[in-house]
Amino acid sequence: MTIDALGLPSQLLLGQSIWDTTFLGNAPWQWLSLAGALLGGMILGKIGALIVDRQADRLEAREGYVLSGKFLRCIERPLVLVMLSLAMYSAATFMNFTYVEEVLGGDVVKSRDLMPLWLKMCKMMMSLGAGWFIYRLIGIIEHLLLRWTGKTRSQLDDQLVPLIRKTLRVVVVIMVALFIAQNIFEWNIGALLAGLGLGGLAFALAAKDMIANMFGSVTIFADRPFQIGDRVVVDGQDGVVEEVGFRSTKLRTIVGHLVTVPNSVVANTTVENITSRSFLKRTLDVGLTYDTSPKKMQQAVEILREMCQAREKHFPEDRSARVYFTDFNADSLGINVTYWFVPVEWEDFLIFNHDFNMELLSRFNDEGLEFAFPTQTLYIKKDVAAEDNDSDLA
Repeated sequence: MTIDALGLPSQLLLGQSIWDTTFLGNAPWQWLSLAGALLGGMILGKIGALIVDRQADRLEAREGYVLSGKFLRCIERPLVLVMLSLAMYSAATFMNFTYVEEVLGGDVVKSRDLMPLWLKMCKMMMSLGAGWFIYRLIGIIEHLLLRWTGKTRSQLDDQLVPLIRKTLRVVVVIMVALFIAQNIFEWNIGALLAGLGLGGLAFALAAKDMIANMFGSVTIFADRPFQIGDRVVVDGQDGVVEEVGFRSTKLRTIVGHLVTVPNSVVANTTVENITSRSFLKRTLDVGLTYDTSPKKMQQAVEILREMCQAREKHFPEDRSARVYFTDFNADSLGINVTYWFVPVEWEDFLIFNHDFNMELLSRFNDEGLEFAFPTQTLYIKKDVAAEDNDSDLA
């Protein structure tokens, strides 16, 4: 076939039928067959995906078949890609992929066979479909992990599951990409990885803080110093743990601010878990004036002990309240009161202390026991020699 100046086949100018012409070495029926094969592959894939979807709905609705339904859902979308790749394979049986680049004197002097490239494209799509299936299969692993973590009291496990899911999916993407590069396109992965190793070393040096944070997250998930929702003090920050990620831990402070603490800091510093405390301790120093008699002091101690005994149900069984006359302070006679309060709800602790203080104030006032306040007495001593000199002058 020759081409005229307008770029049209000379057979068309002579009135030859279009069905007898060729384009890129293939007749019109071959191109139509290719389009039909690709369209048919997509339609069959969509129909298959619809059937799989409905069957998955039925299985998930039945008790004990949830995992089977989720497995079918992993097949649903990759099925379209697999059917399309099979259609491309079938096209290789009737398509001519020899591309003529140069013709001299009616003879082909230079051509290129595109069949290997076409088959590589088919294999790549098939590999992508298989990789997509494995990528979605990780959802089943996530479901099983969530079922397992749901049986534990720790909420930190629930944060670990999404991190495992993301990590596994990244690994799958990398492995599929390496498989396609080495087995389909026949790239030298060894040399590529060696080159990436040098670059990776430079990257690791530049990203050492990020790597430290990642290892810090592993330490947090392994040691579990706190759970999601716990109130903790980390690096001077007092707040409630909202989220634990690969890089950082997020705290909601008492004043409402969101603070992000790097996991490397969390792993290498002291973590004070306030929520995990088993009681709340209070130390109260009651000071009476120095003119309080021993009898009155003993009466004050007895009043405080009676008040504590009346509230024993709020104290741990192994820790009773302690009331003792302990100090002769600079401006008061000191009585020390120590007790441990349970349960550890802060609001209940404040209410308890309020009632205790109100009763203490009322009973001390009724008994005439006077609270001391900071005072200072100044004694002025006159110089005797100075007085004698004054009298002589007089």
